[in-house]
Amino acid sequence: MKTILFLCVANSARSQMAEGLARDFFGKTAKVLSAGSAPACVNPYAVKVMAEIGIDISAHTSKSVDSIDLSKMDLIITLCADEVCPVVPVKVKRLHWPLPDPASDDPNLTLEQLLTRFRTARDDILAKLRKLDINGT
Repeated sequence: MKTILFLCVANSARSQMAEGLARDFFGKTAKVLSAGSAPACVNPYAVKVMAEIGIDISAHTSKSVDSIDLSKMDLIITLCADEVCPVVPVKVKRLHWPLPDPASDDPNLTLEQLLTRFRTARDDILAKLRKLDINGT
């Protein structure tokens, strides 16, 4: 069984959605984790847009990359775009999927605009998972 780790900064949205999607997509063929370099609370909009497609991440918690033995990973996928991704000092197969952070503190964004940003990130991650060959890593 392959072990996949999704990394971003806060482990609150992109990596949490990726963890939920990958667990659903790969089932029992892979162990899937997520973490961040500066963990924060799981974003409620991430929980909401995942529930829209039948995946419950409401029990997920943000984890620090420092709490994970990176040398045990078969594949590490970073999801940062504009911000600085966590550094991975070990020699492990890595992929980088630069996705903009859907979270925003822009007061001009409506609820529907925020949800659209989260849905776009979710759908982009799912599209990349569909192309990922975990056995080729």
